[in-house]
Amino acid sequence: MASTSDTLVHPDVRGYADVNRDAMRLLTRPGPGYLALLGMSVSLVGLAAFCWMWQLAYGMGMSGLNNPVGWGTYITTFVFWVGIGHAGTLISAILFLFRAAWRQSIYRFAEAMTVFAVLTAGLFPIIHIGRPWLFYYLLPYPNQRQIWPNFRSPLLWDVFAVTTYLTVSSVFFFIGLIPDIAAARDAAVVPWRKKAYSVLSLGWRGTDREWKHFTRAYLFLAALATPLVLSVHSVVSWDFAVSIVPGWHTTIFAPYFVAGAILSGVAMVITIVVPVRKIFHLEAYLTPMHFDRLAKLLLLTSTIVGYAYGMEYFMAWYSGELYERDVFLDRVSGDYWWAGWSMITFNGIVPHLLWFRRVRENLNYFFIISIIVNIGMWYERFVIIVPSLAHSYMPWQMVNYHMSWVEAGILMGSFGWFFMWFLLFLRFLPGLSIAEIKEVLPPPMRGTRETRLHAQQVPERQEIVEQPAPATAHLKRAQGE
Repeated sequence: MASTSDTLVHPDVRGYADVNRDAMRLLTRPGPGYLALLGMSVSLVGLAAFCWMWQLAYGMGMSGLNNPVGWGTYITTFVFWVGIGHAGTLISAILFLFRAAWRQSIYRFAEAMTVFAVLTAGLFPIIHIGRPWLFYYLLPYPNQRQIWPNFRSPLLWDVFAVTTYLTVSSVFFFIGLIPDIAAARDAAVVPWRKKAYSVLSLGWRGTDREWKHFTRAYLFLAALATPLVLSVHSVVSWDFAVSIVPGWHTTIFAPYFVAGAILSGVAMVITIVVPVRKIFHLEAYLTPMHFDRLAKLLLLTSTIVGYAYGMEYFMAWYSGELYERDVFLDRVSGDYWWAGWSMITFNGIVPHLLWFRRVRENLNYFFIISIIVNIGMWYERFVIIVPSLAHSYMPWQMVNYHMSWVEAGILMGSFGWFFMWFLLFLRFLPGLSIAEIKEVLPPPMRGTRETRLHAQQVPERQEIVEQPAPATAHLKRAQGE
């Protein structure tokens, strides 16, 4: 028997029936722990709504923004959440194209995280403008006022980049769900669930023709989504790089932002998957091998980001530009030294503990490191934005920025908004990819003792009753055509 540290699925999972049963178990009646987490998330959303209404009633003066620091917590958090969404496309699309089998148990969580992270990011430009009822001014649509957005503005580029990323990620996420929604449809006994799954499954029957078109569509969408990993956050980085603000005007920003986005996204995947594995008892499908691969991916991106940090400081010194030197010196020794050193330590030093196998294999340590990296990546965006604006060219313009309680409440509420949608996803849609996990299992052979034993098993009947999902033989046959 193979070691569990070298397997994609635990040896205790002996057949397709086990995969169906465990995947459908996620859709059963939730326990008190789930309800407590959902209640906490909804409470944070309520806090953010209250803070936002307070800001609408009393104006943008309730935030800590000033002149010259016109970007603060809101834009920092916007860039943070856009970056979080990149790991979903990396794990689901890029690793799919490279046929990395270890993605199969994780990618559904990563794809859901991508969609909900981009939905969260999209809220912050609207909150930041102060008059959210005028947000449509950003959209290039025909109008009688002859007022058009400035197409040379990188802020308009963000509109195109983020909406394109959200559209492609949502379609990619939904297409991959269709076979598993059909399995949930066949297993559902509650009438409203069966009707909802019937609509969402688009009449899926699992025929060879359907699998053939499904695999081709999924492959094309994966190829389309892959360039978005590079392009979307590159466009976000141009918000800064095309300006002349010291600390922003640099050509390293595009690859630097992409590497940071993947680092923060992988860290968030780990932060999500570790508790989900424990709460929903998915140890058979999220094995030590998966976490070992995630740890190595986190190490790689952390090394790239650490190199980018070093190159930023080196180029600031080597360029001989006085204002550039002052800004980078201010980041580690000025008023925001705590954020600068937190960024360097959390993102460039702490992840290198994962070089040690003992740390990688201890999920408690791994989980803590992922949270530290998430905090460090938020600080990274804060350090890029705020100190550069607060320490500009003229001394009389150097005014510090301090986050207000309104901004802090909305920041915490964004995490509540994200986790609320993720928890609802776990409750109503299959979190495990039934079809793809079956690909790594040996196909059942008719008449064998194992097949007869599985046929005799009677699963516990709850809200969802187990039914056989479409066999992955159709998928393999379609891929061979």
